[in-house]
Amino acid sequence: MSAIDEGIVREYFEQNGFLVRQVRKYQVQSRRKTGDEEIDLLVYNPAFQRGTRKPDFFLFSNELVYVHRAMIAVKGWHSDVFSPSMLKNSPEIFSFLEENVLKHATRFFPAETDEAAHAGEGGDALTKILVLPSLPTAEPFRSQSVQMLKERGVDAIISFRSMLLDLLDKIEVNRNYTKSDTLHVMRILKNYDLLKDAQLDLPTGSSSRR
Repeated sequence: MSAIDEGIVREYFEQNGFLVRQVRKYQVQSRRKTGDEEIDLLVYNPAFQRGTRKPDFFLFSNELVYVHRAMIAVKGWHSDVFSPSMLKNSPEIFSFLEENVLKHATRFFPAETDEAAHAGEGGDALTKILVLPSLPTAEPFRSQSVQMLKERGVDAIISFRSMLLDLLDKIEVNRNYTKSDTLHVMRILKNYDLLKDAQLDLPTGSSSRR
């Protein structure tokens, strides 16, 4: 996974008020990953209100208020569509959902009291989020992909497109973003009109997040 992909996800959650932790700084290639190595990012929402509902499966920025704690797997396979056949033949997509990985992830968050743990079972649980390029647009393949993801334990998905549109909408061309390579590059491209305004290029179904 490219550091660029992870950087986009990090910036997206930080811009929406989350605290973000990267568990590891190295890439595993020649062996099977351990439990902690399957975790790409952990995020925590300090403004979360207990007793709220669960976030929707399609996670846009207006749904982030319902996420308290989350474990994120980033799959930056930008030339691929997560079709039913691809999900079936790529078990590594779901490696972050294994029990030993979930147990390891919970150790990074403060222990909840019994009262807090049972108060509002909505977004207070550890949310398992998959970041991916896209799903099929045609039915029944789109619905089948969603069903397969849910059955394997994925709580929510976010597309790179929706994250980039959200970041682009927040970037101001007269600000200096040199502390973030991701935002700085996007600001430069936006300044030279090489990126469209997000308001003019909204994907279907995401206008509610504005």
